[in-house]
Amino acid sequence: MTEKPVASMTFEEAMAALEQVVGALEKGDVPLDQSIALYERGAALKAHCAGKLKDAEEKVEMIRAAEGRAVGTVAAEGL
Repeated sequence: MTEKPVASMTFEEAMAALEQVVGALEKGDVPLDQSIALYERGAALKAHCAGKLKDAEEKVEMIRAAEGRAVGTVAAEGL
């Protein structure tokens, strides 16, 4: 089975794949070459998830700005 390219994954797919990578690495029974490949994939998955979260945060900020609400950090009582 071929792994899905990271760039085409949804946030949820990437998080699930990242959890699998972490689980495999935590077991410690993976050969060194495979561990390095898993680590590289994990790094790509982490970066992809971070980018998706940043995009979502920017969309929320745009919605808040369009509603005339303050953007940026919000106090807990403002939620």
